Amino acid sequence: MKKNKMLAISGSIIALLIVCALFAPLLSPYNPLAIDLDQLKQPPSLSHWCGTDTIGRDILSRVIYGSRYSLLIGISATVFSLIVGLLSGLAAGYCGGKTDACFTMLTDLFLAFPSLLLAIGISVILPPGLLSTIIALGAVGWASFARLFRGMAYSLKESVFVDAARAVGCSPPRILFIHMLPHCIPMAIVAASLKVGGFILAESALSFLGLGIQPPVPTWGSMVSLHRAYLPSAPWMIFFPGCAIALTVFVCNMFGDSLRDRLDPDLKI
Repeated sequence: MKKNKMLAISGSIIALLIVCALFAPLLSPYNPLAIDLDQLKQPPSLSHWCGTDTIGRDILSRVIYGSRYSLLIGISATVFSLIVGLLSGLAAGYCGGKTDACFTMLTDLFLAFPSLLLAIGISVILPPGLLSTIIALGAVGWASFARLFRGMAYSLKESVFVDAARAVGCSPPRILFIHMLPHCIPMAIVAASLKVGGFILAESALSFLGLGIQPPVPTWGSMVSLHRAYLPSAPWMIFFPGCAIALTVFVCNMFGDSLRDRLDPDLKI
């Protein structure tokens, strides 16, 4: 009962964040790019609930618009890395032999580097922007998915239903996509839900370093980076985007943990 409640609460908050991202133009009280020189560094008030920044832009509006990019990048990078890791891991685990050995060396090479440092290295090569950030994070995250589904392929290919499919003459692609892939979907959903929060945090780190989406486009990481020098005098400029990052990552991780408890039969009591 408690697990179901946690799943419902975290799912509701994520749904609310998605609604905010989709309807940002309707929910934002101000234009996030509008400069108002009469409202410089204003603290939170009734007219500006989260205050304003150094050039008079409304912090709340920028945080709401920033949710668009954080969620878009987090979800897109997760889907991209999941597809690549799922298909390559299943294929390598099913084929075995030299194919699997080469694949294992490649995944070990990617996993040997700290993920954030590798994402930074890829982002430096690519021009900064939305697509480059998605590619950089997806290129970092696919290896962990691939290792997970490679192990599942090893156990599934010895199953009775796979032996039966081979006996009736099914081709390897048909066995992979029709017979083995459906058994990986629950684990894929759980693994993806646990990965979204990490990608959102990584995107914020790249934006903080100036390697993600470039200003004046509002992103949570870039807002923290631009205003970090004003922490002693105007802490609200960092507090609200920082809280948005922390809340989103925490809720995504809580949702993933609750979903894992719900879908993984080995964890059910």
